Amino acid sequence: MNIRSIVLFLVSHACAVAIGFGAGIYALPILIAPPSPSASETATAASLANYKAEFRRDLAGSDALHWGEGTVSIGTNAVSFVGTLAPGPDYKLYLSPEFVETEADFNRLKSQMVRLGDVKTFDSFIVKVPTSIDPSVYTSLIVWCETFGEFITAAQYK
Repeated sequence: MNIRSIVLFLVSHACAVAIGFGAGIYALPILIAPPSPSASETATAASLANYKAEFRRDLAGSDALHWGEGTVSIGTNAVSFVGTLAPGPDYKLYLSPEFVETEADFNRLKSQMVRLGDVKTFDSFIVKVPTSIDPSVYTSLIVWCETFGEFITAAQYK
């Protein structure tokens, strides 16, 4: 084996490992996600909502791997979402006093936000609102990937 063959061998295998690792990071949340709430569950939660808004795919901080699209309903007891989120690990749902659509804006306002809970499903979700939190004090919802510090999507409801 000459040097060129060894380098080509190492580079090709490093690329294969990197692609496999990336595919695993993408696929694992999908494989371990619990079942999404049923249409009747999300419809019931939405019927009790005080506010409605849209998660849009075309926000400044969203990209091909980090996006959300669909209708979100905000009530005093729960936030429900009907639509699709790009799959990923460790998604959190936040209430914000201002609309944000970039990672920089999120990080700037994070101390003023309140985290409602985990988002573990990507085709609709329901997140309970703790009784100590009043959604009417806030104006926007943000889905954020805590592990990688990535903005996913946001919606302004007031």
